[in-house]
Amino acid sequence: MKKFLGTVLVLILVCSSLAFAGGSGQSGGKKRVLYIARTQGDAFAAWLANAMKEEAAKYPDIALTVQDGQASDTQIASFIENGITNRYDVIVVQPQNTEAQRPPAEKVVAAKIPLVTVNLRIPGMEKTSNSVDASPYEQGAVNARAALTQIPRNAKVVVLNGPAAHPHSNERRRAWKQEFFEKRPDVQIVGEQYANWNKDEAMRYMEDWVQANDRIDAVCSMNDNMATGAIEVIKNNPQFNNLLVYGVDGTAEAALLIQAGKMTSTSFQNAYLLAETSMKIVNDILTGQAKDVVNIDIDCPLITKDNVASLIETHKRAGAIQ
Repeated sequence: MKKFLGTVLVLILVCSSLAFAGGSGQSGGKKRVLYIARTQGDAFAAWLANAMKEEAAKYPDIALTVQDGQASDTQIASFIENGITNRYDVIVVQPQNTEAQRPPAEKVVAAKIPLVTVNLRIPGMEKTSNSVDASPYEQGAVNARAALTQIPRNAKVVVLNGPAAHPHSNERRRAWKQEFFEKRPDVQIVGEQYANWNKDEAMRYMEDWVQANDRIDAVCSMNDNMATGAIEVIKNNPQFNNLLVYGVDGTAEAALLIQAGKMTSTSFQNAYLLAETSMKIVNDILTGQAKDVVNIDIDCPLITKDNVASLIETHKRAGAIQ
């Protein structure tokens, strides 16, 4: 009996070890790719995660696993560590905090697992990891340049920033400073807060600003999620019928608000294209076509009421708008 139990225990340990190691790195003959989203609680991150699934489905030899980082650096690091331990063939990460994600990302490279970062680069790793992003400065600048002639003289504006340490948020804000506020000293900032890409946080700040100010002429937001939160607060208030609202991303919600005349413009951060480009890089790596590390930037065109119809059609084709 003891011999039988000992044999069973050994078999369990061997099977567990094989499952944990991930065997050859394949799943049913497919190459295993891990995608770690920073959080699916954010509209853009959820859009990108869904786009990743759709793009991966176009490659019959790829099996994609998607993990939700839940806006937690600890959770993201844990998923990356598990990806290394389980020997995924490629690990794709949407970083939340470049310095927090740097140590686990460097472990991926040290383990000789190809790494792709999307929607945010980790500085200093351009020669060791692939990346797909867009210029965050230009994302802010295309709105700021348009606002130069749109925002009235002596206007009162509010500013919604992403996380304090986030390079995209900081670069977009720098663009607003250099391309707009330094050129329009007549404009007064009556409220500015870090709303962390979050719609609910933006709503709370906007509620406070509406109560504290006799008027607000514009909302300069570093993403669409926060911009739509600000719009939600004033949507039934005729006092703000002429409010100008700027964002970044080009989400389905923002596109519809621009079409309805409730949002002024957004810089299109094309999650479909980010996903398409990322998965092509992944496939090139897996098929041996990739010879060197690549770092690719996509465009960030300004979306206004004049050209939003094309973006809405793009969202409709993807099923994001019915």
